[in-house]
Amino acid sequence: MLSLEVHDLSAVEQTGKFEENQLAEEDLPTENAVLLRVLLLGLFTLGGTTLTLAKDIALVSNKGGTVAGLSLPELVRLCKAQTNRWPDGKAVTVFVRDPASPDMRMILEKVYASTAGELADLISSANHGRANHPAIVIVASDDELVRKVASTPGAIGLVDVYAINSSVEVVKLAGKLPFEPGYPLHGN
Repeated sequence: MLSLEVHDLSAVEQTGKFEENQLAEEDLPTENAVLLRVLLLGLFTLGGTTLTLAKDIALVSNKGGTVAGLSLPELVRLCKAQTNRWPDGKAVTVFVRDPASPDMRMILEKVYASTAGELADLISSANHGRANHPAIVIVASDDELVRKVASTPGAIGLVDVYAINSSVEVVKLAGKLPFEPGYPLHGN
């Protein structure tokens, strides 16, 4: 038969002595250490905010357009209203967001190489005398931009990639689509 043996565990489990788990007063964080932790947390938070603001911008066109791709210099000429007709004769209309909006920062740098004020002046002069068919149109939102490009023959627009829908065509820029390595309007 099996016999049960009972072992004396009194040597293993002693009475609780928790003093060793308590921090001594000299081990408590100092004001400087707490301040450093708060500062680092703030920097990580701000860094994350900056990363969320970085967007990939897509060049979109009206579905009736014939443009499949553009080089960056061609896009610059179109956006600055230096080229006002497509090869098929249709008038070019460029839709952009408000030059002063944070969404336009990268476009101002990479496409226009100018400030928001300089772009506003460019838009004013490009549209002078073109009341029926302006060269450059400012819109309030990405959704409005997509709707306007979709409904305007010969139109292109620069929009956040996440606002694109099936009503517009994405145009290759420098032979690349958004999210492909080397795409010129990548947000970082």
